[in-house]
Amino acid sequence: MTLQHRPQHWEDHRSEDQHLTVMVLPGGKVSSHRRSRIWHLSNLRMRPFSVALQQRGFDVTPIRYRTRGWNDAEQSPVADARHVLDRIKAQHPDAKVILLGHSMGGRVAAALSGDAAVVGIVALAPWWPAGTEIGPREGFLLRVVHGTADRWTDPDISKAVVERARRSGLDAEWIGVEGAGHFMLRRASLWHRLAADAVSEIAADSEIAASSTEVKAGERR
Repeated sequence: MTLQHRPQHWEDHRSEDQHLTVMVLPGGKVSSHRRSRIWHLSNLRMRPFSVALQQRGFDVTPIRYRTRGWNDAEQSPVADARHVLDRIKAQHPDAKVILLGHSMGGRVAAALSGDAAVVGIVALAPWWPAGTEIGPREGFLLRVVHGTADRWTDPDISKAVVERARRSGLDAEWIGVEGAGHFMLRRASLWHRLAADAVSEIAADSEIAASSTEVKAGERR
């Protein structure tokens, strides 16, 4: 399954008064309280995705967690990402946010999916343990890209999450990258393009929904 052609430059399609931000969520470790550093591979690997999005005109907010691990019930990176999300909403009360997360970042995105400001998730090889669910919300889109040869996180599990979400009424799609592994190095440019295409799709859909709401509000006046 592949995405169709999407808008290349978000700036050409957005409303002047709409603030849309893409939060880029890196991966991490199952358990670690060691401090996350900018030179760690999990952080470095997301830089090309940020660049690809910026080239399309998106406002990008890279996230660096305080510690490297998920850490069981602590869910350490969720608090860090939530802090940034709350800051964005405080600065822009009508902000719309797209979450782009790799591996553990996909799990962080799932944990934040219920926030009203979040209009969609693009999950790359997400670490979604049993029980991970993303419930339906009007206007919310879920796009998952997963390498079929991933040995770190299971593509069958992410596909199952997407299928359950779709059955519940969510606009969800799973895209497989044939033969690719977890670290998105094989066919890297394809990963970057698919991620940017998915973000562009969510952004365009969000813009259409916002325009429709404005028209309906005008009709009621």
